[in-house]
Amino acid sequence: MLPFTMRGAIITSAITCLSHTVTLSVCLAKTIPQLEPLVWQILANVIIFTCGNLAGAYHKHLMDLALKQTYQDTCNCIKSPIKLEFEKHQQERLLLSLLPAHIARVMKAEIIQRLQGPNFGRTESTNNFHNLYVQRHTNVSILYADIVGFTRLASDCSPGELVHMLNELFGKFDQIAKENECMRIKILGDCYYCVSGLPESLPDHARNCVKMGLDMCEAIKKVRDATGVDINMRVGVHSGNVLCGVIGLRKWQYDVWSHDVTLANHMEAGGVPGRVHISSVTLEHLKGSYKVEPGDGQTRDSYLKEHGVITYLVINPKTDRQSPLLAVRSRPSLDGGKMRASVRMTRYLESWGAAKPFANLHHRNSMTTDNGKINTTDVPLGQYQFQRRERSKSQRRRFEEELNERMIRTIDGINSQKQWLKSEDIQRISLFFHNKTLEKEYRATTLPAFKYYVTCACLIFVCIFIVQILVLPKTAVLEVSFGLAFLLLALILLLCFADHFLQRQKDASCSFAWFPTSSRVIVTNNPWLRLILTVMTTAVILVMAVFNMFFVEDPGGAVEDILTSAALEIPVTTAQMNRSNDSLLEYQEKNTEVNKFYLPYFIYCCILGLLSCSVFLRINYELKMVVMLVAVVIYNIIILQTHASLLDGFSKAPYPTHELQRPGVLKDLKTMGSVSLFIFFITLLVLARQNEYYCRLDFLWRDKFKRECEEIETMENLNRVLLENVLPAHVAEHFLGCNWKNEELYHQSYDSVCVMFASIPDFKEFYTESDVNKEGLECLRLLNEIIADFDELLSKPKFSGVEKIKTIGSTYMAATGLNVTPGPECTQEHDRQYMHIGTMVEFAFALVGKLDVINKHSFNDFRLRIGINHGPVIAGVIGAQKPQYDIWGNSVNVASRMETTGVLGKIQVTEETSQILSTLGYMCSCRGMINVKGKGELKTYFVHTEMTRSLSQGTVVP
Repeated sequence: MLPFTMRGAIITSAITCLSHTVTLSVCLAKTIPQLEPLVWQILANVIIFTCGNLAGAYHKHLMDLALKQTYQDTCNCIKSPIKLEFEKHQQERLLLSLLPAHIARVMKAEIIQRLQGPNFGRTESTNNFHNLYVQRHTNVSILYADIVGFTRLASDCSPGELVHMLNELFGKFDQIAKENECMRIKILGDCYYCVSGLPESLPDHARNCVKMGLDMCEAIKKVRDATGVDINMRVGVHSGNVLCGVIGLRKWQYDVWSHDVTLANHMEAGGVPGRVHISSVTLEHLKGSYKVEPGDGQTRDSYLKEHGVITYLVINPKTDRQSPLLAVRSRPSLDGGKMRASVRMTRYLESWGAAKPFANLHHRNSMTTDNGKINTTDVPLGQYQFQRRERSKSQRRRFEEELNERMIRTIDGINSQKQWLKSEDIQRISLFFHNKTLEKEYRATTLPAFKYYVTCACLIFVCIFIVQILVLPKTAVLEVSFGLAFLLLALILLLCFADHFLQRQKDASCSFAWFPTSSRVIVTNNPWLRLILTVMTTAVILVMAVFNMFFVEDPGGAVEDILTSAALEIPVTTAQMNRSNDSLLEYQEKNTEVNKFYLPYFIYCCILGLLSCSVFLRINYELKMVVMLVAVVIYNIIILQTHASLLDGFSKAPYPTHELQRPGVLKDLKTMGSVSLFIFFITLLVLARQNEYYCRLDFLWRDKFKRECEEIETMENLNRVLLENVLPAHVAEHFLGCNWKNEELYHQSYDSVCVMFASIPDFKEFYTESDVNKEGLECLRLLNEIIADFDELLSKPKFSGVEKIKTIGSTYMAATGLNVTPGPECTQEHDRQYMHIGTMVEFAFALVGKLDVINKHSFNDFRLRIGINHGPVIAGVIGAQKPQYDIWGNSVNVASRMETTGVLGKIQVTEETSQILSTLGYMCSCRGMINVKGKGELKTYFVHTEMTRSLSQGTVVP
């Protein structure tokens, strides 16, 4: 119980035992005429000291291990909330960068439920529909903006330049949107659209969108003036109502739908470069804030003409105030004749300094702020480590100081004095957990070390046996009793160690093959059996400590007669006294059994028996208390009642003179034996309670740590799910890895990527807004079912290479070939090189089949119009506030044209793609030459949907 180290305790106990043994040997050797009993006593004392010290060392060793484990669990429990805090904050930031808060909360709860459920990855629903996260908002303004001339500019860009320009431009637009209280919805190529009045209604929503449109035009004008690149901004704004939210199961993107959204799109298409084109509805909401002029949008867009929309062009207030001298400015630093337009654009846009997507991942700044508080704004997502190599020593020191401060506060509650104070988790008296479930789990905890408890108890039994063999008379009862006890304890040991014995015997007979597994499982996992074995083991040891005392004859009468006669000689002469003393000495010399020098060793054996109860560290504290209490009571009955005369005779034997009729209390074996048992009982009881407290505290920390680890794992999985819902898996791994620099934009060029656009043109006619369908909400519910069923196809192994890019209204965009490693080292044979194109066609077939099933259940007749093309593309991630993965390139534009110029129920491909499909076993029929916007006349083909790819059977048609 003293605060010694193991080495200090061993040295102190060795010195104490050695000094006691030497002192006793020297003193008694001079007074006792016969040395043989003294030798046995000294040997017995050595055995008792050795046994006690070994049991104490064993107990201290296990206690030290328990305390170290408790300390480690405490450290983990202190670190895990910090990590959990980081993970939660990072997850919130990522989720809110994808979705508005009101949608994010609902979707987050469902994702966590799926992650914690048994069927993670499967869509579970209590009805026949997928969950729909769409809400209706009124009185909002929608802005569509398109960069005129960017397509021509992009064709001259390298992959890095293109992604850099888009990120800088849209990063600037995001900044303008934030300043004007607008929410960016989505980026479609070089088209940018946002809404003002979401998620909370704003009275100035129309003014905000118009102001944003003017600022965007002004920003592009500065780029044009500074670089000489012929680009401009065409902006369209309309006000009305929208349905906003998320549809589908993969690649969530917050979007808006309504007739007013469609009209805003056409306002942009029918607009004028460099001007903000607004509808009459928006003009009414402006309430004279801006001057306008007729827009004549119906002359430039057929949709506006069909719906009789009156449009206006906003007059920029800055134009009236601008000096004519400022209108003509020189190109100060960029020479258009010597530098490509894309290079001039890239260099100029670098001055805007837009943030990089996921720049906060693996941030190298300090984890703590200047005031020592944990900084949760720049924490690595899902990969936080407490000692990253990149963190400087000073930063690591500050973080460790924060941990140490929390450690000191927490560990202050782990010292032994706290076990008597009120706790929220542990009862003060019984040490039971307040939580009954936790108490049940604690009692059912497996105890792999139980066999070592039994082993230590058996070693104590062996020491008791050796002590009694050394000092007690050799009788048949002694031999038989210890023989039976040895047999019983050997069986218990065999039951505990059977797995160790028999597992090494590979050729064990089948009849014993069940024994190791059964014993290991039953003894280790069955708390009731452990209690029974504990009671049996301790009971055998406690009984054998005093069992042979009942067979010792009481010689108290002979000694009493001599002492009495000596005491009654009054007066006495010196010769008479000498005769009396000589008679007693002669009696003792002739019969060493008279004084029963071994009687104290029964009490020592009783103390060793009590010690055997304390070695069962993880056994219930109340059981050990009851067993030791019963043993002490029985021992005291034996000492103070049944064998009191025997012990009295021993105590009186050294005092034969009439001056001492009875020895003092400190020399009375009966009294001091009882006191010694009581002191050891209290000591072992305190040790047992302290051990129980630490064991329960360790279990409590382990339970808390386990629950927090599960929550951290859920948060990390949630972060990964969210990130992979924005990015393809291989791109997400790039950002989650630790070898990328957050100063760089992610971009990748591919030589051969197959792009597919699949639209449902009939949905535009199906979509209506009325009270019957909740202003279009039920129409979107059906679209959500269609997109969700399409997304479910992505989980099939055969479509693992298909990557969903986005949905645009009722159009589904996907690509294959993005998860292969680009470069010259990836030159496979012809059929494998283009296998992903066949996978995309198979996916298109699957989409058609899915839509047919939906049509049967919804009594509709939707048909897909699909366009597919393959070729080189550029992939990248742009947008810091709402990171978005996208692909660009001529191949993407042509694939989109293949869809818009296609035919319902057909898959239209280019001539180059049809040639590849023919080598893969698909049959294509020529459609002929068609006019494609921006491409002129192109020969296209239709893929026969009733054909199946022969490659799926393992052959390739040449």
